[in-house]
Amino acid sequence: MLQLVNVGQKSLGDYATIAARGLMEEIRRLAEPLAGRRVVHLSATAFGGGVAEINYALVPLMKDAGLDVEWRIIGGADEFFAVTKAIHNAMQGSPQGLTSEQQETFRHYNALNATELEDEYDFVIVHDPQPAALIEHFPDSRAQWIWRCHIDLSHPNPDVLAFLAPWLSRYDGAIFHMPEYVPRVDGLPRAYIWPPAIDPLTPKNMALSAEDAAYIVDQFGIDVERPLLTQVSRFDPWKDPLGVIDAYRRVKAEHPEVQLALVGSMAHDDPEGWDYYSRTVAYAAGDPDVYILSNLNNIGSVEVNAFQVHSSAVIQKSIREGFGLTVTEALWKTRPMVASRVGGIVAQVQDGETGWLVDPESPEACAEACLEIMRDPTEARQRALRGKEFVRRNFLMPRLLRDWLVLFNLLDGNDTAGAEVATVAAV
Repeated sequence: MLQLVNVGQKSLGDYATIAARGLMEEIRRLAEPLAGRRVVHLSATAFGGGVAEINYALVPLMKDAGLDVEWRIIGGADEFFAVTKAIHNAMQGSPQGLTSEQQETFRHYNALNATELEDEYDFVIVHDPQPAALIEHFPDSRAQWIWRCHIDLSHPNPDVLAFLAPWLSRYDGAIFHMPEYVPRVDGLPRAYIWPPAIDPLTPKNMALSAEDAAYIVDQFGIDVERPLLTQVSRFDPWKDPLGVIDAYRRVKAEHPEVQLALVGSMAHDDPEGWDYYSRTVAYAAGDPDVYILSNLNNIGSVEVNAFQVHSSAVIQKSIREGFGLTVTEALWKTRPMVASRVGGIVAQVQDGETGWLVDPESPEACAEACLEIMRDPTEARQRALRGKEFVRRNFLMPRLLRDWLVLFNLLDGNDTAGAEVATVAAV
């Protein structure tokens, strides 16, 4: 249990020409009083999903800023991850609650993981609901405990939220992507609001030429001379891959040459993913122009990069979306973006300016936006260029590091005057 993740090394200096002006100096100033502070990130998986992608960049950058940082993964059997998936769905609005047996399973595995955690940190960062109950087992901890929520809590299942609330109330702070996600529950800690970010220097987001992208995509059977629509996401009902297929079919009625790629990864803490992957394959009904790909097909970071770069349009047709870093990635690569008007997506895409926002329940609206892109690629390119610049100013990793440093200083009682602090929401 509590496997230590090897995150490698990163240097803040490598971001100097990419980050917004003055940001690197602010980071160095904020890091000074925190030198040597011990930090641990706790999450459910080291692969698949936005939390893992963020931590592979954030943790080494925190180290380079002078903190002593670890990232550890909680352990558990399939029964535990089935419960945490049910909690995830419920917190995003599913009416399905938890049985008493499921509640006991959650408590049991959190207690087991707590026995493996040494209480010798200055800051303990707990990501999402899976490890949220660990805090119960450290009533005398000297650390500051922070709960980082990455999911859409705008319409949580009240019973499941009430189940988690006693643990959440013990934290010293909680972080959400948007003010609308802060649960309206008495006793919760102060909430801080800031969005996640992408690392522009990882293989998934680094500059990739059109020729190299086409070469990589070609290896998967894509006809690189024909237009391609792509959605990158987990195979999950909240991401609505079946609705993407419906939208593609409407586009294909006008453009028979169009192709569709659904590109995802299978995370070990998402047992539902395998079932929904199979359901998606069945729904495609053997269409030779629909490519359903994952890490099982050797899809990795570079391949995702290539599919995004090569696509005529990138889609994110989510029903619920905490933030949607795949949207950020596509915008950073200057791709025309069609995304649902839900969750954190609306903080990234300005409809008509940097992309297209559509009704999440309407395959027709998604299809029409894709058709607009294909009819007027020049206008689509202009929106995409504006989208890239918006990402540069708001959603790159140095800004996220700065936000964390501001919060650490606030919790430590240090002076943060002059820093652009994260927004604080009263709960």
